[in-house]
Amino acid sequence: MTSNNPAVFLLMVNGQIEAADFPDYDDLYCKYCFVYGHDWAPTSGLEEGISQITSKGGGSQSLVWNFPLDITFKSTNPFGWPQIVVSVYGPDTFGNDVVRGYGAVHIPFTPGKHTKTIPMFVPESTSRLQKFTSWLMGRRPEFTDPKVVAQGEGREVTRVRSQGFVTLQFNIVTKDMKKLGYETTSEHSAATGLARTSQQL
Repeated sequence: MTSNNPAVFLLMVNGQIEAADFPDYDDLYCKYCFVYGHDWAPTSGLEEGISQITSKGGGSQSLVWNFPLDITFKSTNPFGWPQIVVSVYGPDTFGNDVVRGYGAVHIPFTPGKHTKTIPMFVPESTSRLQKFTSWLMGRRPEFTDPKVVAQGEGREVTRVRSQGFVTLQFNIVTKDMKKLGYETTSEHSAATGLARTSQQL
């Protein structure tokens, strides 16, 4: 009886943080964490992790991590769909670990294999004096909690600068979404469906 009328649906995510493109930097590592709404709860897997340090090699400009992701969520409602926040760190001139980029992307909505490229950014000092002082002290501006990257509050007053890209690969499986009334089709089919609906309206 319960299986015919499920109370929750499942979102299973596995994949990897494949590589990064930071032309001006080398010897970088990344951290990740998931951000999700109140109706969501992880049932298995890791919510956060930290990768190994990787270097450019063989004339390549890419930094390859191939760092695995594996987590399963349950929810009653798609509001607050999970996002992954990626933070990249590396040494500065003085050997201090400083942030080289923040970025976030929603977990893909449709089942299947997906590749996402996240544009990364770093916070900027608000004045030249602050910029010089932070460079001299080896303390660059950074967020105390990287999860703010996935939220909208206060972002309009934060000065940032674009810097690099990170590529992620996801394999998505959903369970019981259709039984709860949510359509899970491919992006192409969903777009076609939306176009048909708009034409009918």
